[in-house]
Amino acid sequence: MAYIIIEPGGAAGWVGDARLIPRNKPKLAVAYALAAKYLGMHYIYLEAGSGADKPVPVEMVAAVKKAVGEKIKVIVGGGIRDGPTARERVKAGADMICTGTIVEQVKDVKGKIEELVKAIKS
Repeated sequence: MAYIIIEPGGAAGWVGDARLIPRNKPKLAVAYALAAKYLGMHYIYLEAGSGADKPVPVEMVAAVKKAVGEKIKVIVGGGIRDGPTARERVKAGADMICTGTIVEQVKDVKGKIEELVKAIKS
């Protein structure tokens, strides 16, 4: 799996001392994703970082998915706090959505998970 950290990067960017992909550079994310594909990786994880204030841009998700094709699975995580945000990324081409911080921050965990799943499946 390719782990591509998109700004703001959150804890993943800080801990890994990563060179973050700028949000306004989808072509750069595509280049990294294609390198991963040609190295034989089957998954591309576009990560904005745990608790990120902004999720990976929809345009970037769409560009990466278009470039790598259907056989390569695209995972998107970081900054996804609600159903509409998750749904937008799935419509753009995300095969999987990763959430974590949001379920740690809400009182109704079951309700939040149901909201996200319903949005993704619709």
